[in-house]
Parts: sequence; structure tokens; C-alpha cells
Amino acid sequence: MASHRRPKQPSRARMTIFGATAAAASVAISTQTAQAAPGQSLEEVQEEVDRLYEEAGSATDEYNGAKEREEQLQEEVEALQDATARGQQELNELRASVGSVASAQYRNGGVDPSVQLFLSSDPDAYLDQASTLDQVSGKQAETLRLIEDQQRSLDQQRDEASDRLAELEEVRTEVGDRKEEIQEKLSEAQALLNQLTAEQQAELEAQEAAEAAEAAERASRDSGRPILDGSGSSYGEAALSAAISKLGSPYVWGATGPNAFDCSGLTSWAFAQAGVSLPRTSQAQAGAGTRVSMSELAPGDLVIYYSDLHHVGIYAGNGTIIHSPNSNSTVEYLGVDVMPFQFGVRVG
Repeated sequence: MASHRRPKQPSRARMTIFGATAAAASVAISTQTAQAAPGQSLEEVQEEVDRLYEEAGSATDEYNGAKEREEQLQEEVEALQDATARGQQELNELRASVGSVASAQYRNGGVDPSVQLFLSSDPDAYLDQASTLDQVSGKQAETLRLIEDQQRSLDQQRDEASDRLAELEEVRTEVGDRKEEIQEKLSEAQALLNQLTAEQQAELEAQEAAEAAEAAERASRDSGRPILDGSGSSYGEAALSAAISKLGSPYVWGATGPNAFDCSGLTSWAFAQAGVSLPRTSQAQAGAGTRVSMSELAPGDLVIYYSDLHHVGIYAGNGTIIHSPNSNSTVEYLGVDVMPFQFGVRVG
């Protein structure tokens, strides 16, 4: 989630605050949300909203990572439970195949025959029984060993499933915490924006429209090379084409398309259309290819922002990116240097 402010250059601030009111309306505004201080300037409100969006962006990336881990753990737990059920059935069948005498010996822990002979009240009868036990052991010793092995395997699977279930519960708690944090930050930001006067809102809307038009014009400008010129990876250029087809789609945190996206949701969806599976979070996508500097960027490269790597877009050429910025905007073009640039990533 991006705040659209060039670091340390307030005059070039970029706020996309009125682009998608429907998405903003989905966030309930708490009665205890932030309020603009009396006499607070438009610039100060912008800075505060930027901060809240950046914090919400970090929380969104953490939410996406936790959600992905939750899904992985759920699959692992289900696989372990299925394997345990199958193993128990196999164990039951093995036990049923063992004769009653051998089963009794197994349940008694395999008491040494010489000790049983010593304790027997009828040694002659016991010797006859011992002969039968020897015959059973000779035929079914392997089955008994299989039972022991299967039981150990089942115990291990049950322990592993228990550990996974405990971890799953912790991750679900984290998912809930991050969701609550995101909603709180977005509510605070929206409450601040609701404090603006009609004149201030009109000023921001005009700025947004002008800068969006400029970025779109720069992205499509023929400055000696077309946007897709083969200088980047073929996967990246195909992903860029897919992302461009989603211009104007709303931002929804946690969304991965095809009709709404968060920042890494857009990039992962776009690259999926090119046949490439990217990690879910922007932090993980930062390691999905070869790092490049700003001067080395080519159309289709991922562009990573902020020191904690919580925002990502796709380089569109001519000094612009395409990205899904925040809950009050839509998929759009933006200047590559408006946010705190970290590095580019060339995929494939």
C-alpha cells in the first residue's frame, strides 16, 4: 500500500485519495479514529494520511504472508490427518491378520518363555503351548514387526499433526491481528480525509487528475523506444501487458484479482498471466529475480519500494510504473521516483 509521496520533497507530493470511494466506504470508520487538529494545513493532513497508508501497507504485506502460511499449514494438516487415518486402517488390518495366540503374546510384551515356564503351574501343558507359540512366531514375526513399525509411524504423524495444528492456530491469530490493524489504519486515514473542506478536496482532486494524466502520458510517450522493446525479460513484458489491461481496477487489501488487487496481488496476477508464479508478498517478490538499479530498469521489471520492501509495482518505461497503490485509489501509472525506491527485480 503506497502513500505516493516523494521522500523529502513535499512539493512533489502525490496523493491518490479520491480515486475509488467505493473501496474506502467498505472500511467502517471508528468513533475513536484520528481527527485533523484545528488549524492543520492540507500538507500536514497529507503527511499524516501518508503515514497511515504506509503503516497499513506494511501490515498488509504481513497479512498476506500470514494468510499464505495459514493456507500452507491447513493443507499440511489435512494431508497428515489423511495419512494418519490410512495408517490406522492399515494397522488395524495387520492386527486382524495376526492369530489369537500371537496377538496375546504381542499384548503381553513378549514375556521370555523361560520365565513363563518357571511360573507355570502345569509345565507339561506350557511346553505344548510354547511349541505352538514358536510356530506362530516363525510364521508371523514379520507381521508383528510391521505392526510395531506402523504404530511408531502413526505416533510420529499424530505428534507432527498436533504441532502443525498449534502453529496454524498461532498464524490464524496473527492473520486476525493484522486484519484489525489494517482496518484501523484505513479508518483513521479516511476520518482525516473526511475532515477536509470542499475546497481542499477539490484541490487534491485536481492535483490527482493532473498527475495521473502526466504519468499516463509519460508511460506511453515515444521517447526513442516503445514501452515493450525487448530490453527486459519476455516474462516481464508479458506481465506488464497484463497489468496495463487492469488500469482502473480498484485496490482491495488482500486481493489478487482478477477484478481487484493490492500491490503484490497485482504483480503476482500479472506474472501468472505470463506463466510465472511469484511469491505472494512484496518482500518475497523482492527476491524473485536479479536485482537492478533504477538506471537499469527495463519494462516489465518489478520495482520495490520502502525500506521494509512493503510495496511493489511493475516498471512501464519512460520513468513510470504501474501499480495498485492504496484503498482510496485504483490501478494506475505513477512516476518511478515518487516513492522511496529500493531496487528493481528482473524476473526470468
